[in-house]
Amino acid sequence: MLAWRQLWRDWRAGELRLLMLAVALAVAAVCAVSFLADRLDQGLRRDAAQMLGGDVVVASDQPTPPKLRELAQAQGLTAVDSTAFPSMARAPDAQGGASRLVAVKAVGAGYPLRGRVELSDGRRVGAPAAGEVWVDAQVLDALGLRPGDTLLLGEASLRVAGVIANEPDRGAGFMSFAPRVMLAQADLAATALIQPASRVTYRYAVIAPDGGAGRASQDWQRYSREAAALIASEGWRGVRLESLESGRPEMRQTLDRAGKFLNLVAMLAALLAAVAVVLSARDFAARHLDDCAMLRVLGQPQRRLAWAYGLEFGGAGLVASVAGVLLGFALHYAFVALLAGLIEVKLPAASGWPVALGLGMGMTLLLGFGLPPVLQLAAVPPLRVIRRELGSAKLGSLAVLGAGVLGFGAMLVTLSADPTLGLIASLGFAAALALFALLAWGAVLLLRRLVPQAGAPRWLLLATRQLAARPLLAVVQVAALAVGLLALALLVLLRTDLIDSWRQATPANAPNRFIINIQPEQGEAMRAALEGAGVRGYDWYPMIRGRLVGINGQAVRPEQFAQERAQRLAEREFNLSHAAELPPHNEVVGGHWQNDEADGLSVEEGLAEQLGLKLGDRLRFDVAGIQVEARITSLRKVDWSSMRANFFVIFPRKEMGELPGSYITAYRAPAAEAGLALDKRLSHEFPNITAVDVSAQLNQMQAVLGQVINAVQFLFMFTLATGLVVLLAAVSSTRELRTREFALMRALGASSALLRQVQRAELLGLGALAGLLAGAVALLLGQLLARYVFEFDWRASPWVPLASMVCGALLAQLAGWWSLRNVLLQPVVTTLRQADTQ
Repeated sequence: MLAWRQLWRDWRAGELRLLMLAVALAVAAVCAVSFLADRLDQGLRRDAAQMLGGDVVVASDQPTPPKLRELAQAQGLTAVDSTAFPSMARAPDAQGGASRLVAVKAVGAGYPLRGRVELSDGRRVGAPAAGEVWVDAQVLDALGLRPGDTLLLGEASLRVAGVIANEPDRGAGFMSFAPRVMLAQADLAATALIQPASRVTYRYAVIAPDGGAGRASQDWQRYSREAAALIASEGWRGVRLESLESGRPEMRQTLDRAGKFLNLVAMLAALLAAVAVVLSARDFAARHLDDCAMLRVLGQPQRRLAWAYGLEFGGAGLVASVAGVLLGFALHYAFVALLAGLIEVKLPAASGWPVALGLGMGMTLLLGFGLPPVLQLAAVPPLRVIRRELGSAKLGSLAVLGAGVLGFGAMLVTLSADPTLGLIASLGFAAALALFALLAWGAVLLLRRLVPQAGAPRWLLLATRQLAARPLLAVVQVAALAVGLLALALLVLLRTDLIDSWRQATPANAPNRFIINIQPEQGEAMRAALEGAGVRGYDWYPMIRGRLVGINGQAVRPEQFAQERAQRLAEREFNLSHAAELPPHNEVVGGHWQNDEADGLSVEEGLAEQLGLKLGDRLRFDVAGIQVEARITSLRKVDWSSMRANFFVIFPRKEMGELPGSYITAYRAPAAEAGLALDKRLSHEFPNITAVDVSAQLNQMQAVLGQVINAVQFLFMFTLATGLVVLLAAVSSTRELRTREFALMRALGASSALLRQVQRAELLGLGALAGLLAGAVALLLGQLLARYVFEFDWRASPWVPLASMVCGALLAQLAGWWSLRNVLLQPVVTTLRQADTQ
């Protein structure tokens, strides 16, 4: 009963509010991210499965091996076949007889496994019926047909039954973006298009039955593992597995970065809360020393006092943690609203593990950081009643605090879901805290020498002497303020640069049209047509198909590479190009690009890593029977999500007329009707070209980007509140001491105006020092996190420490004004009485 009475009394007195608020905010931040991750990850996986065509897809250049089908059937998975290949679609002679290169896709009766095909008339359907096809609008425009007309495909005549508005598993390759013709698998044989030498991709998609997110995930992951082992043991060439992690890499990178940033924000909220709990608990213990001494005089044993305060803090932690869990659960619905439309499926219900994680985090914060200083109250000697210097903190509690710090650090590493992120954040903040304390101690020691006894203003002299008289307290304040400001500075810098990197990757004016197969003799007319339509700043590059046949004079064989992707790269033809100048959206990361270098070539760094290539290696390509050889003189970093024309290999030459090839262009089409008119004009004037419209994909990426940015900013603003709690706790921790000191100085004749100047100078000095230290360390930690965790370029301004110093001084002054605003407003007699009883 004593514990609960103390808890209720201290809560009503406001002595636990700041501490419990810090815990509740930290738990809310952790739980909001955890609830979001628990539900949204399942939704994103379902969405990714829809874009991919299934949980796992077996893609091959031959019919799917029967053993893989039998494995899926044995595990109770649902499957569907699809077959894709390029071909020519034709209009009947009576309707002009025009032809168009299209991407044919034959689908089975269960298609699609996830989502539905959307037609332009609003229907959401599955596979086409026998004898019917669905087509992209570009097919009708190119062939002069309308819905209901007949389309000739190979030897089959099929009725156009609908126009495709959205195809869930469209993919991201050039042929996938070509105009689509979708037909039923049953009609494929009638077309007679698949011949022994045909270039066909067979896809066998499987999904797990809906037996709960965890069970479904285990089912398809088990199939993926066993199928991969079967492919390896049988030695099947040209058979590969595509899973959720390999689909939509341009979105996956953005979402992964967002997830890491949200985890970082939750970690920083927990770190800030730990600092606030330590400061608040220390302040709480200091205010109760006299109470405990009196209880000892009245006969209360140490064990009972320890249990009473332990239960009080346990109850406070439980109440704050439950409140934080409830607040986090409500906040995660705000995230869901901000991300509305990112996924089309209904999010599954949240599981119980975020609740357990939040409660564990809250109790760890309060018991690991708040309880050690409070437990010392049980050891306060009764003599403190008459000797106030007794009962100070002991080193034993520091050891307990150290154990709590280690346990908390382990929890943070686990919470981060990324060992690199967890270690950099945890160890970085631990090292920063030690550095802040050391530098603050040195600054305090210099105060007496920097401010002379004679000649200095009275307010400055009093402020510096007060800090020098209690150096340990000043060090604690500076270190706590610096840690809080470090977290805030780090969040501001990373948020700004992270969002900028996202927006630069897919800018609003990114190309939304690609045209390939432009013949050299059509180049001048094509460029004139684009410029006449108002298109500016478009990409224009030669495109050459070539196969890598030699490295340093040795013939290239797929079996010489260990990794499967490297083997596929060795078998396939590359899209090569040449340009006298480095493309503006490429960055040289190795070697040197020399314009018009006759014997040089530039290789994309990812391809070089896969094939084990390095600067100085000589590569030989076969281009339509012509051998061309050159030396690697530079390595390039290419952002494949930039929606620009990119190439694995570029020759730094202006002209390579001896090689056969075509041209590719990427541009931003005019808006609305003008863009459609240009598309139609180009398809009629240049019937051989393949025009790729990526507007839908680009709009989807930018919509996802905007939603993710909103979610990141929302939690960012929420965590700022936790940082302000730390600032309040750091300043409030000296409230009782300042009350006593100001009471004595006012009794000795000091004016309220002078004391305000002293308080202002002290807080501004502490805040400025903490801000300067925090800004400098934020640059270092931000560089590490940007490079090794978020993987984007860091360009922080050297003015950050100065800006952080100014912000630190202002925030400390505001926090001090709010926390200490009543100290100088009370009559001197009231202040002396309160100081005497504390």
